[in-house]
Amino acid sequence: MFNLFRKKPPANPHVKQDDPQTYRVRVRTRPHAEVVEFRFTKGAHIGIDDDGTYLFRKPVVSPQHFDRGELLVRFDRSYRVTATEGENVDFIPVSDWE
Repeated sequence: MFNLFRKKPPANPHVKQDDPQTYRVRVRTRPHAEVVEFRFTKGAHIGIDDDGTYLFRKPVVSPQHFDRGELLVRFDRSYRVTATEGENVDFIPVSDWE
């Protein structure tokens, strides 16, 4: 009844939701270990995938050494993070952010 006792799915350890519309993610480039942060919103940056779920895909270019990579954050239809993937980058867990 009303799902009062239903468990919430665990939050993704790599994506922080600042408010109902805004998310943040930090990655570290593999070649020079530079940290790059991305802030993105539902309305402006998250697109719809072929299967009706949502995704945020962004190329990564580090500011100092111009290391290149790509990050991908996948969401379900309720905008809950379901997966994070990276090419030439490693995701930094939110618990490690300063």
